[in-house]
Amino acid sequence: MTEVIVVRHGETDWNVEGRIQGHQESDLNARGRAQARAVGERFRGERTAVVYSSDLRRALDTAGPIAKALGVEVRSDVRLREWHLGCIETMLLEEARTREPDAARIYDERDPDAVVPGGESICQRHARCTECLMEIADVHAGSRVVVVTHGGILDDFYRFVSGVAQSVDREWDLFNCGINRLRTDGERWWVDAWGDIEHLDGIGSMADWNEEGQ
Repeated sequence: MTEVIVVRHGETDWNVEGRIQGHQESDLNARGRAQARAVGERFRGERTAVVYSSDLRRALDTAGPIAKALGVEVRSDVRLREWHLGCIETMLLEEARTREPDAARIYDERDPDAVVPGGESICQRHARCTECLMEIADVHAGSRVVVVTHGGILDDFYRFVSGVAQSVDREWDLFNCGINRLRTDGERWWVDAWGDIEHLDGIGSMADWNEEGQ
């Protein structure tokens, strides 16, 4: 049995503002740093082979405290980056709807096959991140690993593991620094636990990914 524990990065000011991050860099804010420390402490004492992370700074800065608590290394992988939203990255959502209405429509309506100008489609995002997930599980078969990534990627992982189509509205939360446990026996996948934020009591965590700009 292989366990892949997936963690969304800590909160950023762009999350709070509703600014679209995508592949752009942004730093954890004060609450995001507190979330990262708290989730790191939550992992202390667990046996884990390695921590994988998106190579974007907000994910790496969340992965650091986890890896330190576990005494393992962080390996970054570009395939774990957020949805590449091209021409609307750095914009507030309302601004994007005015300046780039076609791209904003793709974002708002989650059209899975439409490519955001200068970016990618949801289907392209899904393909690259699930390829990475399966590769990690294969390399570390029989072990436990942690993956630190982004809201859109968490959504893809949940849909992939649970067999939920992109056309189905999301009914699961994507908490900043929430703990989400996936398992595989090498053939089948399932969700063991999702949205665990017990360690964030008193800190809190945003969950509405579509309004946060990832």
